Amino acid sequence: MSATEVDFYELLGVARDADGATLKSAYRKLAMKYHPDRNPGDADAETQFKAVGAAYEVLKDPQKRAAYDQYGHAAFQQGGPGGAGGQDFGDIGDIFETIFGQAFGGGGGGGRQRARRGADLRYDMEITLDEAFHGKSTEIEIEVSQICDTCGGMGATPGTSKRTCNLCNGYGKVRAKQGFFVVEKTCPNCHGRGEVITNPCRDCGGEGRVDKPQTLSVDIPPGVDTGTRIRLSGKGEAGPHGAPPGDLYIFVHIKPHDIFEREGTTLLTRAPISFTKAALGGEICIPDLDGETVTLSIPAGIQSGRQLRQRGAGMPVLQGRGRGDLVVEIAVETPTKLSKEQKAILEQFRETETGDECPESRGFFDKLKDTFGV
Repeated sequence: MSATEVDFYELLGVARDADGATLKSAYRKLAMKYHPDRNPGDADAETQFKAVGAAYEVLKDPQKRAAYDQYGHAAFQQGGPGGAGGQDFGDIGDIFETIFGQAFGGGGGGGRQRARRGADLRYDMEITLDEAFHGKSTEIEIEVSQICDTCGGMGATPGTSKRTCNLCNGYGKVRAKQGFFVVEKTCPNCHGRGEVITNPCRDCGGEGRVDKPQTLSVDIPPGVDTGTRIRLSGKGEAGPHGAPPGDLYIFVHIKPHDIFEREGTTLLTRAPISFTKAALGGEICIPDLDGETVTLSIPAGIQSGRQLRQRGAGMPVLQGRGRGDLVVEIAVETPTKLSKEQKAILEQFRETETGDECPESRGFFDKLKDTFGV
């Protein structure tokens, strides 16, 4: 955590196990205290108001809170676990209005609807385990709504402008009497925007956006896994009528590997060895994804299913330091093709067996005798 990053729990003045009601109460008090309408011209108060809003936006969401508890601020930084591209706390005004309504700072738009943000998009990317190990910089091509170059996203023909809706007088809503009640509805003429376009742009039809192919650069950090989500801020669909764009989310999928399986940062593989190596001991060499060779010592008398672990030879820790482990499961292979000399040697060995060489086998058959009398 850098000097400018304050712990969200400390910022709200709550314990790390605080429940939702406690978080909401703490945020409400601080938001009232630092609200710009109560502190006109106070830049520090405005900064603090935004900070407590950002903290509450993360901690009130169970998934964001879990990510923050595990990774801190790094969970929301570029390439951070579960998503990248910077913190996304939404609009602080939206958070405030959700709790307090519109008692403060309605702004000059009155009941006018806030410009609708562009839609978020999803892109599924499949990469190899080697690419997940080393990281990858690549480019993707997508077709996405972008700001219309002709009208600059305004939706009106160049040289013309929008005008105030004459039905709602720019309010964005109209009122109608139904019996004893007055009902407020979205203006059907301007659809809540408070403005209408009399001369729509010919290229975008007044939407302010058109579909165009786009090439984007994507950086895949080392250690990603299937399900890792990378956020490209502002690379989703452009919002209508000049509204902010949405985000593009890259969902990572790892292709199966010929040798290794993966569990988190642990790499697993199965290594068959000869029965002589299992009996006498020895060494096996396993190439890892880093181009190095891992040498594992085989103890004499090892059995099938035994797992050998090499620390620090697994996958990199995403947005962290170090690597996981390599786990090799031993499978003792019984020979199926023997020469006459080999068979003779094994026959000689069988004649000298006492049963003590394989205590597990001897113990099993002793139990059979004791249990069934055979």
